[in-house]
Formats: sequence, structure tokens, C-alpha cells
Amino acid sequence: METVYVKRIREVVKNKKELEDKLNVKVKISGSQVVIEGNSLDEYGARCVFDAIAFGFSVKKAMLLKGEDMVFRVVHIKSYTKRNLRDIKSRLIGKRGKTRRTLSEISGCEILIKESEIGIIGDALSVEDAETAVINLIKGSKQSNMYKYLEKMNRKKNLCSDDV
Repeated sequence: METVYVKRIREVVKNKKELEDKLNVKVKISGSQVVIEGNSLDEYGARCVFDAIAFGFSVKKAMLLKGEDMVFRVVHIKSYTKRNLRDIKSRLIGKRGKTRRTLSEISGCEILIKESEIGIIGDALSVEDAETAVINLIKGSKQSNMYKYLEKMNRKKNLCSDDV
């Protein structure tokens, strides 16, 4: 039995049946507490999905974690800089969300920026690359350099997959 605290409990209540069916677990809700019951492997997968929902991802995006090699990672902005949090978030989001959207498209990951944290959902290799790009942006690298880095990593992944 796993317990997760979810602030956005309405979304869980609204999609409870779908979550139970797709995650193969029983979900009990009391207040903002979600109790997950099932076999240990299903509980772990459900825990990852509910952690992503608790972070702020939609149920649809969090359900991507049900995939074979999908992972959810959180980057804490304050762990990498002492600069003004507002300035760092502005760099990460960009004008009208362009930087975040471009990072998401190039890396193939879902990226969500909260107060002092960034959540990333995607396959393991892409999340690692996206996390490196986000950390370098936090530390002060140019956006264009991060786009080039992600594109380079995508080319390497494509070459590796062609060889197999």
C-alpha cells in the first residue's frame, strides 16, 4: 500500500476510474491523500504517475509514465544557482513560453515549470539530456546553445538506433 498527497485532488477524483483501470490498482481518496493498493510493481508505477500528478502534470501527461522506459524527474532550481528565482524562471520560460516549448519539442519530453522546480517526463535518455539542458540554462548558458546541445544528442540517439 502506497500513500501520496495530491494538492490537485479534483483531477484525480474526476479520472479515478481511468487511473484504476490503466494502472491496475485500487485507488482510495480521503482529503488530499491518495492510497494505492495493488501488487508491488503496479503500486510503484502508480506511485510515479501520482507523483507527477501531484507535481502539476495533467492525468493524460502523467499516464505517459506507464510506458516501459518512461521516467519522471524533478530539478530544484535553487540547487544550481543563488540568482533571483524570478530571473531564472523567465529564462526557462522565455517570451510567451517559447523557450520551454522549444526545449520540450527538441527533447521530446514534457516539461513543467513551477515556483522553484522543473518537472520533466520522457524516456530515460531524453530526460537526462533535457535535465542537462535545463541545469545549464539555470547556470546561465544561452538558450541557443542548449537547443544545439539537444539537437546534437538527438542526432547521436538516431545514429545509435540506426546501428541496432
